[in-house]
Amino acid sequence: MTRRALVLAALSLAFLVAAYAADVTGKWTAEFETPIGLLKYTYDFKVDGAKLTGKATFQQGSTEIQEGKVSGDEIFFVEVMKFEDQSIRIEYKGKVSGDEIKFSRKVGDFGGEDFVAKRVK
Repeated sequence: MTRRALVLAALSLAFLVAAYAADVTGKWTAEFETPIGLLKYTYDFKVDGAKLTGKATFQQGSTEIQEGKVSGDEIFFVEVMKFEDQSIRIEYKGKVSGDEIKFSRKVGDFGGEDFVAKRVK
């Protein structure tokens, strides 16, 4: 195979992966236990190609989703939480399966949780 054919094949594959990105646009809800108690979240996702944006809303307020991306059935984003005079980076990694996303949530250097978010119908 020529170099040109390899490049075209690679570009086609990249396009197919981006086109396959799971459709997570819309509202999702989740409840999960943390060291500070039960948290109830609503995630409002917007997807444009592989880019994920939106908002995470919880009992104490809301934050804008940062660094969001969707690749195939995998989703990643960051939530930056203000606590006292500090910013805490919370990283989310998830796997989409129908109307559920199985998330792992890493809260700075403090630990994290695994939970499931469900699509609001």
